[in-house]
Order: sequence, then structure tokens, then C-alpha cells
Amino acid sequence: IVCFAALTVRFLTKRFIGEYASNFESIYNKHLCLERKQLNLEIYDPCSQTQKAKFSLTSELHWADGFVIVYDISDRSSFAFAKALIYRIREPQTSHCKRAVESAMFLVGNKRDLCHVREVGWEEGQKLALDNRCQFCELSAAEQSLEVEMMFIRIVKDILMNFKLKEKRRPSGSKSMAKLINNVFGKRRKSV
Repeated sequence: IVCFAALTVRFLTKRFIGEYASNFESIYNKHLCLERKQLNLEIYDPCSQTQKAKFSLTSELHWADGFVIVYDISDRSSFAFAKALIYRIREPQTSHCKRAVESAMFLVGNKRDLCHVREVGWEEGQKLALDNRCQFCELSAAEQSLEVEMMFIRIVKDILMNFKLKEKRRPSGSKSMAKLINNVFGKRRKSV
């Protein structure tokens, strides 16, 4: 999962870091038991500095199964940056990677506790998410630890669903081999 923000730290540690700003890329690991399955999540935080994060995403498009795109509801420029990231991830797959199933994506409007200085309306976030086949929520990493955890669980469930869809679309080895043999040798017609 690729996630930009203090939400990652909140999810991993259940603690909130008020002035979270990282100049470095980080990969975090978390073990999670979900639906009686043991999962090992790798969460990549590219960098909270938008100038650096803008250029460091290309390789992650190849391995990430999900993206959590976060913007600050009190900062219109962060919403514009989130929109640009979504477009980059959703642009035609041929330029970055070919996937049988589209990556799971969650758009999150953070800092809901700062509604009194809101610059981005809930409707704008919802529309951007709907237009780009993303899940959407607004929350406050500072005040809503449980909601942050539930958001991560929802994207992990989406990723697991995508794996199931991918498996359904890919014919199994033995079935595709049997199909090949039938096409080559086919059922013999009786001579008349």
C-alpha cells in the first residue's frame, strides 16, 4: 500500500504525531489478521514533501496493490496535488504497468477536526473519488484512531477482493493446457 501522511503512523502505532513531516521515504511493515488470514502489509510513505513525492511514485506503481491518497481539507493545494496523483495512478496502464485488475484506491480528506477552516468541501472529495473509482472518507488522524484503522482495513479488503478477481480471470495451468491439447488434437471426426 502506498500512503501519504501521518495516517500511516496513526495506523501502525495508534499514536498521533502533530507536526508529521518527513523528508525521507519509508517502508513500514505490519502484521494483520483479517478474515482468519495472516497478512503482512508493506506500507510505503513516499515523503510528505510534495515536491519529492511527485517524482518518487513511478516505481511504486509497479508493485503497489493499493493507494491511500490523503489531502488536507483545510488546504486547497493539497487537494490539487491529490487529484494529480489519482490521475497519474489511473492514467492508461500501458505507460506504467499492465494489471489485470485496477489497483484499490482510497481518497481521504484529513483534518476533519479543522472544519472551521475548511477549503475543500466534502462534495468535492466525494465527486473526485466517484469519478476515479475510489473509496472516499473524511476523518481526523488527530482524533479518530479507530476510523483510521477501519479505513486501512477497508482498503486491505479491496486488495484481497482484487486478488480473488485476478485469480478468476487467469485460467489455471492445467485448464489452459487441456484447452491447448484439445485445440491441437481436437476430437476426431468420424470418416464417412
